Amino acid sequence: MKTTLTALALSGLITLPALANTQPTNEEARSIAQQFGGELKPALQNSMKNGGGPVPSIAFCHSKAPQIAYELAQKTGWKINRVSLKPRGATATADNWETTVLERFNAKLAAGTTVKGMEFSEIVTENGVQEFRYMKAIATGNVCLKCHGTDIAAPITGAIHKLYPNDKATGYVKGEIRGAFSFSKAL
Repeated sequence: MKTTLTALALSGLITLPALANTQPTNEEARSIAQQFGGELKPALQNSMKNGGGPVPSIAFCHSKAPQIAYELAQKTGWKINRVSLKPRGATATADNWETTVLERFNAKLAAGTTVKGMEFSEIVTENGVQEFRYMKAIATGNVCLKCHGTDIAAPITGAIHKLYPNDKATGYVKGEIRGAFSFSKAL
């Protein structure tokens, strides 16, 4: 497709701005992060409020978050995930690049930078393929603390361990970086 667009641009049938729009951008990634968070957060809050509280909402989050990510990936062509240095599930385990970015985010937070707007992107080569990679930090909010905080009720802990036997995603306090949206797209 890129070769075809380049040939069309050189022939004058399309303009170079049309060719430039085929590359992923921070703006596109930010928009997807807003869509993902904008769909997941209210759905989880609704489940907490109307679905019986945190215990049943753990199962909701276990199934709904991956479904939202999958549907958004299908619609946008991006690989979409949430990752953490303390993952709850196996798919949330950060790779080397993501770990480095999360550590940078934590260093920025320690230096006084607010989590809101904290993001990073770069073009990397993975297995011989160039990818645009993007991460946006996720702050720990009040609603997160019931399942990710330092004082989690026993029924909640039981429900977490049932679905996530290797859970490490606890011990957070409000304002910490719980993880990040992590997106990539081949160039």
